[in-house]
Amino acid sequence: MNIYSKIFKIHPATLVLTGFLVAIFIGTIALKLPISTKSGAISYVDALFTATSAVCVTGLVVVDTGEYFTVFGQCIILVLIQIGGLGVMTISVILFQWLGRNISIRQRMAMQDLFTHTPREDIVNLVRSIILFTFGAELIGAVLLTVFGYGDAPLLSTVYTAIFHSISAFCNAGFALFPDSMVRYSGNLPINTTLCALIVVGGIGFPVLYDIRLWLGGRKNTRVRLSIQTKTVLLTSLALIASGALFFAFLERQSFNETQSLTHRILIPVFQSITCRTAGFNTVDIASLKEATLTMMIFLMFFGASPGSCGGGVKTTTLALITVFTYSRIRRRRRVNFFKKSIPSETVTRSVSLILVSISVIFIALFLILAGESSSSFKMADHQGAFLSCLFETVSAFGTVGLSMGITPEFGIWGKCLIILMMIIGRVGLLTFSYIIVGTGATNGLEYSEENLMIG
Repeated sequence: MNIYSKIFKIHPATLVLTGFLVAIFIGTIALKLPISTKSGAISYVDALFTATSAVCVTGLVVVDTGEYFTVFGQCIILVLIQIGGLGVMTISVILFQWLGRNISIRQRMAMQDLFTHTPREDIVNLVRSIILFTFGAELIGAVLLTVFGYGDAPLLSTVYTAIFHSISAFCNAGFALFPDSMVRYSGNLPINTTLCALIVVGGIGFPVLYDIRLWLGGRKNTRVRLSIQTKTVLLTSLALIASGALFFAFLERQSFNETQSLTHRILIPVFQSITCRTAGFNTVDIASLKEATLTMMIFLMFFGASPGSCGGGVKTTTLALITVFTYSRIRRRRRVNFFKKSIPSETVTRSVSLILVSISVIFIALFLILAGESSSSFKMADHQGAFLSCLFETVSAFGTVGLSMGITPEFGIWGKCLIILMMIIGRVGLLTFSYIIVGTGATNGLEYSEENLMIG
């Protein structure tokens, strides 16, 4: 039995996690090379943090990407972002096909879990379409950013910057080559529009994009109907973007009154509402925002992007499902119905469990960070609202968002390692970890006589 057959006898969930860990390890070693940094050195924990943030398409940084890393180091980060955005299994499927190897059943199962909501036979064709669409979207984005961003800088430098930010935006990574992220372009309509489009397209999920393509490409007499997955993702994403922008504009209205430009007043709320969905770019100083605004952003980061996308979080479909489930229970209805379709009870139960476990994991990590960093060089008293700041960073890591209030670089090894763990959990997914820990076999367990319990 060769190594290839041994590797792909591993359970798909373990295979996905192993793939990400291997990519992070290789990325850490590459970033430790003297050629990767301008100073020629970087600590192991900072190299590990940066590699994890890139592979998990998060965007949290402990050193400035544009100033600290050389072009070689930045290209390493860019490759890691692309691998993390597409997914290690996607890359492996294409690689093995290119080498003439057959795709194993377990690889197909892993792809099935990552990119589809129902079983389908054309999973390999779907993966090919994902690769082609990704490169096509990133190319178009790079061209547009080059055209709109070309000014006094040399053309070659502008093209490189455009490619970097196009890939980072589509993969919802949030890595930027500028120290202020995208604050300098807060009033630039073409650049904001291009980045927002890349973030949204990369965050709604590849199954949705594939579904839309089939729907648009079908004939009028045989047009394919959009799935419940697609309808739910589009409706929930639109609602979150619109409500997030309106709340942001209302809560920060005093700050906007100081800005005379109408363009700023429109672009900043819309951009920040979209980027909270796991993108990580910012056109305003996050630390200067009001606590109410930060709380609203934490909510958006927690739910994040959509299933099968480049982003993380609990996912938009989970939010939609929980909302309809709550409404159904209030109306004393047993079934949860979407668009004249009933959702399986097991899916509803999993969504409730996912939210409860996610909240628990976040607060455990927050507690450990606050407990560990209180005795380190990081001084809680030096930061106003340290609890909210640490909660913001923790949720940002879990949702693989990358927005920061600026305290992550000040964390010690303990805090950075916890944030690294949160980024991995957020990218791989809690459900994947649960499969690895407890397995996939369902058991009824023991059943006893019933007795009621008061709640509420």
